Amino acid sequence: TGFDSDNSSGDFSEANHKVPEMLDLDPHQSNRTGKHNGEAEIQENGIKRHRTSLPAPMFSRSDFSVWSILKKCIGLELSKITMPIVFNEPLSFLQRITEYMEHIYLINKACSHADPLERMQAVAAFAVSAVASQWERTGKPFNPLLGETYELTREDLGFRFISEQVSHHPPISAFYSEGLNKDFIFHGSIYPKLKFWGKSIEAEPRGTITLELLKHNEAYTWTNPTCCVHNVIIGKLWLEQYGVVEIVNHSTGDKCVLNFKPCGLFGKELHRVEGYIQDKHRKKLCVIYGKWTECLWCTDPTTYETYKKSEKRGGEQKKKSVSEEDIKSENDEADDMPEVQDTVQFIPGSKLLWRINCRPPNSSQMYNFTSFAVSLNELEKGMEAILAPTDCRLRPDIRNMENGNMDVASKEKERLEEKQRAARKERAKDEVEWHTRWFHQGTNPYTGTPDWLYSGGYFDRNFSDCPDIY
Repeated sequence: TGFDSDNSSGDFSEANHKVPEMLDLDPHQSNRTGKHNGEAEIQENGIKRHRTSLPAPMFSRSDFSVWSILKKCIGLELSKITMPIVFNEPLSFLQRITEYMEHIYLINKACSHADPLERMQAVAAFAVSAVASQWERTGKPFNPLLGETYELTREDLGFRFISEQVSHHPPISAFYSEGLNKDFIFHGSIYPKLKFWGKSIEAEPRGTITLELLKHNEAYTWTNPTCCVHNVIIGKLWLEQYGVVEIVNHSTGDKCVLNFKPCGLFGKELHRVEGYIQDKHRKKLCVIYGKWTECLWCTDPTTYETYKKSEKRGGEQKKKSVSEEDIKSENDEADDMPEVQDTVQFIPGSKLLWRINCRPPNSSQMYNFTSFAVSLNELEKGMEAILAPTDCRLRPDIRNMENGNMDVASKEKERLEEKQRAARKERAKDEVEWHTRWFHQGTNPYTGTPDWLYSGGYFDRNFSDCPDIY
């Protein structure tokens, strides 16, 4: 995220780009509930059934190259470049943040455990699962407009969620979620810093994420790993996450250190996550391993070390057989390696912490969305009357893209950006400062670092003073 801008040049206007043809999609799978926007089905158990497909299939990006845009922008700040809509997916970044909640059962599991170690294991699994939905999602979400919001209430999953775009330059998104049973609070702010490395684009998601387990009077904080999209010049786009994530329990002093490993020379480390949980005295309590695209396991440190030593002895001979030419060849090809080459090697005696959800059978024709992501932009009957007028679901460019109206979506996106530019100039002319509606700047009570905190009141539904951004 972060490509779209209100300072962009007309040279990169989307109206200048022809939209490619749509992919074929089995009409029998276009929406398996038989319902479209506004007609969510109610199951026999009284729980609302959400849609399982988008209204229209995604379009082919085969005729477009990110490099065709970026080569004109060398030396420019990436957050000030407007990308054609062809590289987007029909979700706002605020909706992408909401995908943290897809595996909310892990928060519920953490709340239910009496043992603080088991709680930390569940929280660690939740932190890893939060990035799992990005697997194969190479389309960028729409950059939120200043003042844009998104709300989601899922009674079946036991939470409600609200987010707001609180700053445009730099782009900052703030969010707040709470359990309907008053058992947890999950909140934070994210402001990704983008770097263009020639063949890849790297997004460092700065900002603190905080999870509070109210029953246990515990608070955990962490920051997400770095996300990188490779082969932006030529070849198949592929994505990896890397970096060290530290999850701190501010009540007990326990810490979980997770190393999201970069691809590596032979691609053997692609998608791998390894780490450990230690107590306040730095004693290792357990080891965690797996892949953020597959699953996560934990075992005791002694078992893990024994297994690793045994594996190393067995691999010594294999390592010696690798020639310098092999290494050079692999190094040349390393940046073109998008595929998962093997599954997680199970260590006997390990406990499963989390496994990724299966995606819909037609996910590849729906921007590689998960079932949870497919439902996020669903606009059900009667929702327009109760939603804030700034909600993502009401945003016309995203709505038209979702419905397959690509030309209209491009024009609407350009219109909204022009409107945002004009509003910014008007505020500057009148010397009026922008005021956020649902969040305010403050200090994270656990880390002492600057953060955006929820001001409350959103669900009272007094939207009379919301800005006109659409």
